[in-house]
Amino acid sequence: MELAIITLVVVVALVFDYTNGFHDAANAIATSVSTRALTPRVALAMAAVMNFVGAFLGQKVAQTVSEVITPPDGSHGLVIVMGGLLGAIAWNMITWYFGLPSSSSHALIGGLAGAAMAAGVTVHWGTIVDKVVIPMVVSPFFAFGAGFVVMVAIMWIFRKANPSKAQRGFRFAQTVSAAAMALGHGLQDAQKTMGVIFLALLAGGYVAGGDPLPFWVIFAAAAAISLGTWSGGWRIMRTLGRRIIHLDPPRGFAAESVAAGVLYTTAYVYEAPISTTHTITSAVMGVGATKRLSAVRWGVAKSILGAWVLTFPAAGAMAAASYYVCHFLLEVL
Repeated sequence: MELAIITLVVVVALVFDYTNGFHDAANAIATSVSTRALTPRVALAMAAVMNFVGAFLGQKVAQTVSEVITPPDGSHGLVIVMGGLLGAIAWNMITWYFGLPSSSSHALIGGLAGAAMAAGVTVHWGTIVDKVVIPMVVSPFFAFGAGFVVMVAIMWIFRKANPSKAQRGFRFAQTVSAAAMALGHGLQDAQKTMGVIFLALLAGGYVAGGDPLPFWVIFAAAAAISLGTWSGGWRIMRTLGRRIIHLDPPRGFAAESVAAGVLYTTAYVYEAPISTTHTITSAVMGVGATKRLSAVRWGVAKSILGAWVLTFPAAGAMAAASYYVCHFLLEVL
């Protein structure tokens, strides 16, 4: 029975990884598609490949995710992890349906915390505050400010350039910046699923606390998020690429470059599982504000902010409900 449950947990974790891929596909390529630097299918293929590669570039974020809660050994710990995953998947699907670029990362962390609280299990709030909440608040403000500054610098440096030549050059440059963004997404988000699977293996007694991530876990998570990215996220792509602000190639390049830089820094330096969605959305608003503040559609930004605020508690509540259902079906009956 325990082997069946852990198998189910791994499958559910990979389903979450897949939904993360199509939910966040827009993060890396929406700006490039909206500026016509890349066609949608070419952009998705590139993002899928870079997501796969990025998943192999580090394990620090995965380690942080695996330390958010301490589930008990055995089937009960596995049920808690499953409840957290189901809550995160449910919130991902709701926000995808409404086209809101919410955070899959915070949905996952909120889901794990909600399921653990429902089960009366220890939640490491210090880790959540230091590695999730503080970066969640700081990274969007930094991305907004950095996006604004980088775009101002680009406008000053290229102020005398031929407009048509500059546009063509930045369309080419966006291919590089979109690839960098997709690589950062794989580095950040695939690792979160790896951390959850490691948590499940730990609860099942298949690994010890200090063990490295098994290769099959890394490969499976990389493949799942890549397949999800390839399937696309057209609703959210429209929000990021058009509804917040109509981007041109220089602004698209600036937003992607800033967001990619933030993702690499937080993954390697701070080991923090930040939201790629928050980061790129804030960078898009920052570069858009260089036109004029009114150029940014703040009403749409307000809706996105509402989804950000709701993600952690909403995913936690859904995960708590999922835990009770799973506990009843798998342990009581």
